[in-house]
Amino acid sequence: MGRRSDHSREELVALILDEGQQLMAEVGFARFSAREVAKRIGYSVGTIMNLFGSVDGLVLAINSRSFLLWAEMLIRALQDGGGDRIHALVRGYFAFAKQHRNLWSAIYEHRLPEGMLLPADLAEQRARLTDIVISEVASALPTLDSDSAASLGRSLIATVHGHCAFALNGSFDLLGEADPMALATARVDEVLESHRKAQRRR
Repeated sequence: MGRRSDHSREELVALILDEGQQLMAEVGFARFSAREVAKRIGYSVGTIMNLFGSVDGLVLAINSRSFLLWAEMLIRALQDGGGDRIHALVRGYFAFAKQHRNLWSAIYEHRLPEGMLLPADLAEQRARLTDIVISEVASALPTLDSDSAASLGRSLIATVHGHCAFALNGSFDLLGEADPMALATARVDEVLESHRKAQRRR
């Protein structure tokens, strides 16, 4: 039997997201099931569909929540990372992917159906991670204009992501690379130093 009268709408959304994120962390995107989430919380799958519109809507919300968890981890990395904040961000990126591998993978495995847009509130949640990186890039390169800092920050995220993905899927092992995070950090340092030199020449 369902427990439809047990929770308010807000409480039910939180309950579904809590259990949904836990299930995603356990089994990953390929084995994720809204029906299993419903079973775990004691509601019908129809209740979940009424609240999130579709399985894609539920996964979007879970993945956006994972972005918030990731952003919190980056903030802690910055707080605990000592003097080099850029290096702390790289370590924080790798740490989240390693510690929450299924959540991290689900972010990139899920594809929006054609015509489905990311809701503004979820886009804002996801932007927090990028905003942290862009802010640190702007601090490292104070003479860079805001648009250029944002573009460079997104590019550096892609650089670190590629190294991290190769590390987790075993590609770097096949290439004989023992320290992918050090490689990623070195590439980021090179890009930032190149920009510093270009600014000094102006």
